[in-house]
Parts: sequence; structure tokens; C-alpha cells
Amino acid sequence: MRVLIVGGGVAGAVAGIAAKKAGLDPVIYEAYEHSSGLAHGVYLTVAVNGLDALRAVDADKVVTSAGFPSSHMCFLSGTGKRLGAMPIGPALADGTVTHTIRRADLYDGLYEEAARRGVPIEHGKRLVGAETVGGRVVAHFADGGTAEGDLLVGADGVHSATRSIIDPANPAPRYTGLGNTGAFTRGAGIDAGIDADPGDYMMIWGRNCFFGYTVSPDGEIWWFANPPRATERSREELRDLTTERLREELVGLLSADRTPGARIVRATSGDFPLTNQYDLPNVPTWHGDRMVVIGDAAHAVSPASGQGASLAAEDAVTLARCLRDVPDVPRALAAYEALRRERVERVVAWGSGMNNTKKQGLTGRVLRDVALPLILRNAGGPKAMAKMAWLFEHHIDWEGPVSF
Repeated sequence: MRVLIVGGGVAGAVAGIAAKKAGLDPVIYEAYEHSSGLAHGVYLTVAVNGLDALRAVDADKVVTSAGFPSSHMCFLSGTGKRLGAMPIGPALADGTVTHTIRRADLYDGLYEEAARRGVPIEHGKRLVGAETVGGRVVAHFADGGTAEGDLLVGADGVHSATRSIIDPANPAPRYTGLGNTGAFTRGAGIDAGIDADPGDYMMIWGRNCFFGYTVSPDGEIWWFANPPRATERSREELRDLTTERLREELVGLLSADRTPGARIVRATSGDFPLTNQYDLPNVPTWHGDRMVVIGDAAHAVSPASGQGASLAAEDAVTLARCLRDVPDVPRALAAYEALRRERVERVVAWGSGMNNTKKQGLTGRVLRDVALPLILRNAGGPKAMAKMAWLFEHHIDWEGPVSF
């Protein structure tokens, strides 16, 4: 079965790896010359459910070899008050926990793993159209080229072209009211007030801006910020926004807090971009007879969930199992949706609720700072962890057959 995969990010690369392992014939078509938009985010977490999905296709070492364990989150108010802490999910049977990894290392590692397994990858291929002809799908690219296969998999991200080709009525992504930026820094003068064990996250509800950071095992500070803005910034505005102007804006927002946020940003010497943050609460049509969307193209979840990469890996592996075991493509795609839709929409809704706490006004902040210590008091206990089992303890049995 010839599988045309549009997009070389996490979803696309894992789809190629999983399809190859399932005995299919995948090809990845990537719009960028190297990898899939590495400027969009500097690092991310791969939760234990994502590591489980990667382990199903023997690709988890990409994360565990280049990333580092991250087991806890500590929450603070802008005043510096510690509000509580909680685990970032349970551990797998062998003790493996959630990992943090540079986005470039994750993309490059999965890309290289797909190539090592013999998955062809073509660059400069931006999808502009596709149609089904005689039981086959034909993809059209901006460079004038075409490709023909048995299935087209849209792993082309939150602004997916495939999603609109499948159904022009499918929604566009929803702006969340926040921006995303972040970077890496180290050096004298910023260690004071950095109260985090390596790998643990410090999550700060600042007065004007949510800020988070973790410390890598070698002492480097990895940080992110979510500056709020009521209206979405245009692509032109984002393109023209210099690091110097963004640094000044962030320092202004973070200086109201008694935390190290402003100092960390001020000490960061390298470039860091700003992007708009989006999610996709519901996409009514995931597939046609010969086309399907996976990952952010089907269900973009806010970064607050820490689940974007993990859900993409789950999608890719589940789709490959369905294509392997269900006799024809249309029924395989229906099986894939039946296995995935309820779960991912629940995660998107959960992540959106987490994200909304980053935009609270004065009253909301006061109530949160009173209630959260009580909520988090037993966050690591058996009852609290059992309530999150639906999220983290999702397991994909690669050897188990899919029946539909």
C-alpha cells in the first residue's frame, strides 16, 4: 500500500516509521527544505503515553537519548508564593517518566530514524490540492509536481491544507488569546532565585504573563512565556517583531512579579521568535475515502496540556495498525477515527481549561491562589493519580489486532 504522508514533523515522521513497520510503503513530503518549521517552539515534553506510543514502533530512544527526565511541576504566583506541586504523570513499568527535549532534536531524531528505516523523504513539497481518481489519490504540490498513492495522510499541522481539502467546511484553528515564545540561557547573574531541581518545571502565574522554566542536567535554563493579547497578531507583525522588541515587551510584563522571569529573559542573548497559540476543539470530518488528517491537523491541543507530541505519536501508530489489519482503506480510516476521536477531544478540552487559567483577571488570580494549594495538597496521591489515568496510562498494543 502506497501511503503519501504530507508533513515531516512529529506526526509525519512517526507515521512513516509506523507504516514501514506495518509493512506498508510510505513516502514523506515536506514543505520545508530541512525540517518542519523548527522555529515554532524551542522545546517540548513527551509524556509517558507518547513514549509508550513511540516504544510500540521502537522509536522511544529518540526521546530518551536526546532529552532528559521531567517528573514534577511546581506552581507559583507572581508574588513568588509556592502554590503547590504535582507529578507530570506516572512512570512506565521500567521507571521511565515524561521527558523534555529540544524541538529540533525531536524532529531531527525522528526524521533520521524514518530515513534509516528506508522511508523516502522529499523536500520542497507543499501540498496545494488532492483528489481521488479510480480508487487512488493524487496529490498536487506547489512546485507543479504530483504523487499518486493508495492513501494521503495529512500530518501538516494546525494550518493543514489537507484538512480543508478533505472538507472545505472544516474549521480553521482557534486563536487562544496567548502567544508562545521561549529560549535557552545560562551564565552568571541569573542563578539567584532559580529554585528548581534539574528536569522539574517551575510554572509561574505572573500578574501580566504566564512564565515557565526548567533546568537541564547541565545547568542550562530552558524557559517559555505566554504573553496575552486579545487580538491575533498578523503574520507580517510576527515576522517584523525583532528579538530586541520582544525581549523589551516580555521584561515589561514580567517585571511586575517577584520571580526570576524578567531576569532570565533579560539574560537571554540568542534570538527567540513569537508565534500565536492555537487549538482545534473539534474537526467534524477527519477523513474521506482516501485522505485522513492526524496530529495537529486533526486536533491541535494547547501547549498547556503537554500532550501535542504525544497525541501525534499515538495517532500515527494507531493509524498504521488500522491500515495493517483492516481489509480496505475506507474501513481502516473509520476504525482509526473510532479509536481516536473521543480520546483526543477530551484531551483538547482538558488542555483548553488549563490554558484559560493563564488569562485570569484579579478576582480569578486571588481565588486561584487560595484554592490551588488545597487542590494540589494531595496531587501526587493515589486518588489524584487515578483520576489522570485516562490521560497518561493509554497503551498501544502493536501486536494486538485491530478488528472493525
